[in-house]
Amino acid sequence: MAVSIRNLGAALGAEVGGVDLSKPVARDDVEAIEGVWRDRLVVVFHEQTLTDPQLIAFSKYFGELDPPGPNPYGEPFNKQHPELNVISNVVEDGKPIGNLGDGEAVWHADMSYVEVPPKAAMLHSLEVPPPEAGGNTYFANMFAAYETLPADLKKAAEGKIALHDASTNSAGMLRKGYRQVTDVRDVVGARHPLVRTEPMSGRKALFLGRRPNAYVSGLPVPESEALLDALWARATQARFAMCQEWKVGDLLMWNNLSVLHRRDPFDPKTRRVMHRSQIKGDERVA
Repeated sequence: MAVSIRNLGAALGAEVGGVDLSKPVARDDVEAIEGVWRDRLVVVFHEQTLTDPQLIAFSKYFGELDPPGPNPYGEPFNKQHPELNVISNVVEDGKPIGNLGDGEAVWHADMSYVEVPPKAAMLHSLEVPPPEAGGNTYFANMFAAYETLPADLKKAAEGKIALHDASTNSAGMLRKGYRQVTDVRDVVGARHPLVRTEPMSGRKALFLGRRPNAYVSGLPVPESEALLDALWARATQARFAMCQEWKVGDLLMWNNLSVLHRRDPFDPKTRRVMHRSQIKGDERVA
């Protein structure tokens, strides 16, 4: 049965139904899912019950899996399937079973601190807090954010290169093997243009990565801070965003190079467990 597609009433996002991701997916349906992922940037599937091997198998329809970035503890959370990451606040026997805890995860694109960032990510919810406890995830459309920039801000961003810091994750936790940044001009990480051109369509999008410790190469630090503050203020406006209110069995797939995402904090007395895959990138951001 062919998939059904319903666009969400926001600047991005679509729900896809009519498919059981625990089973092999027909090629035509894979192509339809990839098409809506390119067009709407975030794809939402509901009521999916997946084992880790099934999540891996579905992810591989869209490319080679990219291993998770380094976490603060220096070893995989999912030892049976280290190509997957675990996002959780749960602590068992005094040790976290996953990354990011229960605090806020700030706006970011995943692993923008590497030369070729992953092109897509998937997040499958296994346990979620009740709606009133928090933990919602937001996504913002960076094509729309760029296209609506004032002319002077577009001109200021054009041709500029930003340094993307690798030292901390989106929850602000220092990764194992890195030291705290004290001067943004000395950050360790990749350099990418502030404005990315999508190869297939030629459309332009902001590519901001993460605000903490970012630096625009060659500018005095105050000028870099002012430019980045202006771009971030535009990029994260509600009119460019959607909100995912999680239920058990939801699976989200998003275009990592074309959106930013963030997470609300949630009640630490509740449990949140999600398994995550990401698809290796095939382009240097340009």
